[in-house]
Amino acid sequence: MPRMTPPSPESGRTHHLFLAALALGVLGSTGMLPAAAQDADVNATDPQEKGFALAARVDRTDRGFGSSRVSATMILRNAAGQETSRELAFRTLERETEEVGDKSLVIFKTPRDVEGTALLSHAKILDPDDQWLYLPALKRVKRISSANKSGPFVGSEFAFEDFTSTELNKYTYRYLESTEIDGMAVDVVECTPRYENSGYTRLKCYYDQEIYQTRRIEFFDRKDSLLKTLDITDYRDYDGVWRGHRMHMVNHQTNKETDIVYDDFDFSMAYDDGDFVKGVLNRIR
Repeated sequence: MPRMTPPSPESGRTHHLFLAALALGVLGSTGMLPAAAQDADVNATDPQEKGFALAARVDRTDRGFGSSRVSATMILRNAAGQETSRELAFRTLERETEEVGDKSLVIFKTPRDVEGTALLSHAKILDPDDQWLYLPALKRVKRISSANKSGPFVGSEFAFEDFTSTELNKYTYRYLESTEIDGMAVDVVECTPRYENSGYTRLKCYYDQEIYQTRRIEFFDRKDSLLKTLDITDYRDYDGVWRGHRMHMVNHQTNKETDIVYDDFDFSMAYDDGDFVKGVLNRIR
């Protein structure tokens, strides 16, 4: 797995998600409609228009997958380098339009102390996301307050909001520069959350110029200090749908790290809305 080089001097004053895949800058201020993503010009001279176009291009590469599931290993590494690991599974239901966010379910399989813990997310665009956490020890479903979405997810360096933060219209965008990471040409776009209660003032997103995927995200905290860097590598092609198989998140303020390593994705599932309702959390095994 190639290790990316440090950011350029200009981007060095920054360094964020996941998930990674975001886009467009003028939506909030100009009233640009989501349909404009189809016509956005990546060669535009206006930094906001260009930033939006680059992000929209990334977003378009992920459309049409329907639903998916995948198993993964989460590796937590403390500042001393000590590791613990967890096995988990992701299920996702794609929404058909940019006005509605995807639905997802994360389920922990191991170790025993978190086995059965599950996070159900209904992503919204500007309204607060709906998220519910099932805690098997208490046999209780807890709703996650929008004010607490910046908190860590089960001890990892990922935040609750990182699991729903990839919707295109959640941000405004501004093109910054084109540079390289490990010899790969990338476009750098500043993404500013439009939704309330984010733990981030802004993200710097690095989109490659070959297959148009998010390769790196730098997250800045509420004081605009660099908080975390996420590198996404080992991209594989599933009949035109690209998926990164390794996410490496570094918290620069605590020196803690979290890796998520994915198995092969399965797109043959025919999930529907009924598979992503609060009631399923009590039946998960």
